[in-house]
Amino acid sequence: MAFEYLKSISEGMDKNVVLEELMLAYGEDVWNYAFFLTRRSELADDITQDVFVKVYERLYSFRGEASVKTWLLTITRNLVRDHWRSAWFRRVIPFGQPVRAESTPTPSAETEVMNQLVTDEVWRVVLALPNKLREVLLLHAHHQLSYIEIARLLSLSEGTIKSRLHRARVKVSKLLDKEGRKL
Repeated sequence: MAFEYLKSISEGMDKNVVLEELMLAYGEDVWNYAFFLTRRSELADDITQDVFVKVYERLYSFRGEASVKTWLLTITRNLVRDHWRSAWFRRVIPFGQPVRAESTPTPSAETEVMNQLVTDEVWRVVLALPNKLREVLLLHAHHQLSYIEIARLLSLSEGTIKSRLHRARVKVSKLLDKEGRKL
């Protein structure tokens, strides 16, 4: 979806309809990014809801300098950072790493179990990365943002993004090789 999508608001399209379409198109990406940053599904739910409340309030302020997806992920990241800075969060230690279940069934139980084991192992390794490496890897690999979009989102140079992405890939490979796994 491009900037033209949001320009339709000024042509009389209902703000609620636009928000609903944004939620359908990008809701899962926003939730996944929030979950990846927080590692807690309940918190990802709350942050996703807050993101779309902010989008509703600021729908007319979208300037089109970045894609709609980048705009939404930036809002998500800022809300997660606000949460981390809150006094309540600093007093509470999050426990565990919930795993979101896959929605598509696999052909057999054996295949499903094997796929889940590999997925769990990779996610465990990726979640063990330092936040700055983990975040760049997620934005590039999962959300398929370009280096320039990631640089804008994180307020870093494109070279820094490339460097962090390379270091993240190397570190994941080393950790998986160390455990006898190769992708």
